[in-house]
Amino acid sequence: MQTVLISGGGIAGPVLAHWLHRHGFAPTVVERAPGLRPGGQAVDIRGVALDVVERMGLLEQARSVRTRMRGMSVLDPEGHEIDRSTESTFSSGRLDSDDIELLREDLVRMVQERTHADAEYLFGDSIAALQEDEGEAGVRVDFVHGASRTFDLVIGADGLHSTVRRLAFGPEERFAHHLGSYLSVFSADNFLGLDDWQVWLRDGEVGFGIMPVRDNTELRIAFGFESGPLARELRDSGALQQLVVDKLAALSWEGPRLAKAAGDAPDFYCDAMAQIRMDHWSRGRVALLGDAGYCPSPLSGQGTGLALVGAHVLADSLARTPGDHRAAFSRYEQRMRPFVTLNQALAAENSGGPATESSVEQAKNALSLDD
Repeated sequence: MQTVLISGGGIAGPVLAHWLHRHGFAPTVVERAPGLRPGGQAVDIRGVALDVVERMGLLEQARSVRTRMRGMSVLDPEGHEIDRSTESTFSSGRLDSDDIELLREDLVRMVQERTHADAEYLFGDSIAALQEDEGEAGVRVDFVHGASRTFDLVIGADGLHSTVRRLAFGPEERFAHHLGSYLSVFSADNFLGLDDWQVWLRDGEVGFGIMPVRDNTELRIAFGFESGPLARELRDSGALQQLVVDKLAALSWEGPRLAKAAGDAPDFYCDAMAQIRMDHWSRGRVALLGDAGYCPSPLSGQGTGLALVGAHVLADSLARTPGDHRAAFSRYEQRMRPFVTLNQALAAENSGGPATESSVEQAKNALSLDD
């Protein structure tokens, strides 16, 4: 039985573990967080990604926790409504749509619970070094905390700032393409009293969308601002949170309360809108999955879909070529790359305005699980 170490316990990693277990592999998932990461924005499951969720037996559970917005208001910088639309204009939020929008943390919880018995989970640890044996017997993995171990394969499903990608392929700067903005997401009490209704506001180079969740008891606030690449030290030191607080405080409408919410949020997140573009997603016995290999950025709306579909395709490819990881990784890339290319292109459309319905439909259905 081949052993596979998967770095990353978000969505892509546990879903891959599920399918690898089904195909007779022995997966281990290492996740640096001590457990389920709270917070995060709403994500979409569309097209072929719905097939993956259905095959995992999670479709009805996902539908039961979908967001249920009645509509949205667009505000000017002073907070005056300048436009509104109802749920008939939404896709994932509509109850009559096959697409599903739900909170990222709910989907992570579902896939981790579903796969808990399928894999060994190592929470609170991460990979420090990788060394592929010269005789190609496996990959020696040194962990930050745990003892070193050897695995047949290593898969990086550890996001935009992937440690596996850095160790196996080189510095992030070679592959990351900044898209000119940053996105912050955090939660707060529903101090606006929103009732299944979103509000959106743009003021110059900054803007936000606010969605009520958890039966309208909480808000999820997604705040974006235009900027070139910022120093990594700014992100790691916590100064990026203060930058967001300061930008929110300068807003005319609800600035002080939004700034306080950002400063107090236990689940504060902020990162660059960026894509990962690589010529190859594998090297030796190491391969990349999801954002680690082909992050499309939240501007595409398809990051979750690529994670779900990529996990299924990678596991299927490994199962079809037992003992030949090179052939499996090649098949995985051949099947996924056209799908990735179409979905990454959505980010370019969204940066200049809404993507067309035809391009979204083409992107989300450009691959069949049974090919």
